[in-house]
Amino acid sequence: MPRHIFVTTALPYANGNFHIGHIMEYIQADIWVRFQRMMGHTVDFCGADDTHGAPIMIAAEKAGVTPQQFVADIAAGRKPYLDGFHIQFDNWHSTDAPENHELAQSIYRALRDNSEGSLIEARSIEQFYDPQKGMFLPDRFIKGECPRCHGKDQYGDNCEECGAVYAPTELINPYSALSGAKPELKTSEHFFFKLSDPRCVAFLTEWTQDGKLQPEVANKIKEWFTTRSNPDGSTSTGLGDWDISRDAPYFGIEIPDAPGKYFYVWLDAPIGYLASLKNLCTRRGVDFDAYLANPALEQYHFIGKDIVTFHTLFWPATLKFSGRKVPSNIFVHGFLTVNNGEKMSKSRGTGLDPLKYLKLGMNPEWLRYYLAAKLSGRNEDIDFNADDFMARVNADLIGKYVNIASRAAGFLTKRFGGQLGPVPEDGAALLHDLREARHNIEQLYEARETAKALKDTMLLADRVNAYVDLHKPWDLAKHPEQSAQLQGVCTVLIKAFRILTCYLKPVLPALAAQVERFMNTPPLTFASIVQPLPAGHVIDPYQHLMQRVDEKQLDALFEPPAQVEQAQVATNNEVKKKTPAPATPVDPSAPGGEAVAPTISIDDFAKVDLRIAKIVACQAVAGSTKLLQLTLDAGEQDEVGQPKTRNVFSGIASLYQPEQLVGKLTVLVANLAPRKMKFGLSEGMVLAASHADEKSHPGIYVLEPSAGATPGLRIR
Repeated sequence: MPRHIFVTTALPYANGNFHIGHIMEYIQADIWVRFQRMMGHTVDFCGADDTHGAPIMIAAEKAGVTPQQFVADIAAGRKPYLDGFHIQFDNWHSTDAPENHELAQSIYRALRDNSEGSLIEARSIEQFYDPQKGMFLPDRFIKGECPRCHGKDQYGDNCEECGAVYAPTELINPYSALSGAKPELKTSEHFFFKLSDPRCVAFLTEWTQDGKLQPEVANKIKEWFTTRSNPDGSTSTGLGDWDISRDAPYFGIEIPDAPGKYFYVWLDAPIGYLASLKNLCTRRGVDFDAYLANPALEQYHFIGKDIVTFHTLFWPATLKFSGRKVPSNIFVHGFLTVNNGEKMSKSRGTGLDPLKYLKLGMNPEWLRYYLAAKLSGRNEDIDFNADDFMARVNADLIGKYVNIASRAAGFLTKRFGGQLGPVPEDGAALLHDLREARHNIEQLYEARETAKALKDTMLLADRVNAYVDLHKPWDLAKHPEQSAQLQGVCTVLIKAFRILTCYLKPVLPALAAQVERFMNTPPLTFASIVQPLPAGHVIDPYQHLMQRVDEKQLDALFEPPAQVEQAQVATNNEVKKKTPAPATPVDPSAPGGEAVAPTISIDDFAKVDLRIAKIVACQAVAGSTKLLQLTLDAGEQDEVGQPKTRNVFSGIASLYQPEQLVGKLTVLVANLAPRKMKFGLSEGMVLAASHADEKSHPGIYVLEPSAGATPGLRIR
């Protein structure tokens, strides 16, 4: 029976462009939506910008514009990404739209005025206040040590390492991410959604453990219902209540009957799913309430594993107890790393910028195929490996799939006017087997097991190519008396290619559209697999469908930003010009075993930017006995005011263990050109002292500033 499905992806925060993690999620959802439509089902696919919260307000203030203008400018840049990667949302909206204001306030009132007892409670709480900025701090602008797993530099609302949810006041050694100041506690009245209410606990216990969620997700959620340890040594049982309010100044939706109070962004952001749908229904002239009331409606959300808490506890409970339909399922995916697990970083040249990918002329369907060939129905992390990417695209898509059409179409056009002929017996058996795979591949797409679906499709392509090698159409073409056999073999190949294209169409929609035009067929669906082209059907002349990946494009994709690249090129050119410098001669009579360097001017010294830096993390480097990898806080911030760290490799492993350095202050050469090393990009240098005669005077001593120095101070 035809299904009616409502699908969303997590709403991107409107403080920057899409990153590759967004694009991966949208591609996964888009593939599933396209598959459902090919099965004959009705799907409404909605997205929106998540626009509220203090980070947007702060970023807008820095940019000198209103928050509304700031998010509008961000929204204006979404289209090239979505169109570029063939991601087709039916509607893209904003959480600051009138529909979301209306729905958020309506849902809040329904929770507050619940007939079985209000689920909203006002409480006076102690809240962190930044004395330097003169404002209460949003959770994401408070950082510190996780009270559960003791992970460092975690946000004030949840831990990215263990997934724990907590109040900002539970953080150990908190600090303001805006100013670095130690926050003060001040009292303020807040509103809480009583997630600990027995009604919520009973509902969520059943809803999260009834088999619909991925097993690993359900198991993780189950932990949150059990007893947990608090930092003060006490224990808490079950779910905690959820603080859903924030104090002015705040960019968001006002709480009804509570002047100066706004909804915490995580309350109104998921409601944005419904707001986008309502906007779509209005444009179509459809009754929104009747749409949601349809008992056959299925509702699915694609999200990353970092926001499971909000989508599997708060969101379904919010819907349930405001009298609305709860999600049919939440589909959780893992993270995307690059080149063997390295964390994405634009500044280090390890990021995969989706817009840069498109500007380099790289085929968007290469990326769609590669990601689909790695994604599964589980929330496992996947890795983008450049060599693997090129091998899979060139071997699978070009070598196995596209070449089937290119090896057959030319003979049909030149010898038979593009007309298909009768299918020989062995070819009929092959086509039968290809069609019989339909049910299994459909099930794999339904379960989001795209990696397995593509693997099975390529195994079918292997069988088709074996048929090519067996019959050798290029040899048949040399013998006019075997013309009928040539037409039959090429007909089998074109029909097989059409079946394979059906299986690949959810992943490769643009290429499938080319194939449909080339074959003179209506849009392919999964029903097309059992509706073969008749003998006598005429195809158009073949035009090449896809180019191979060029290694130069991949090299360019992973080049560091221009300033880093230029600095590195300049450094490399200087190295090429000079012969290696001789080792510094040891002078036993000189301090430190070496003569003082030639005199420089104050202007020369001023060119070196020395900064105080805090070592926030340190680890040994696999494959090196000399290097330690340091993560340094030099007081820097990114474009939206979030703290930014640097990665530096230092040859001090002989004297220091990583744990000895964490938390210490040191001196960083901040304007040294980044250097590409075997182990990654080093973004500066920490200063250390050593004797010129290392054999007689072994030891390396990292410089430590006096107490009171703070990250970012310049040494003059």
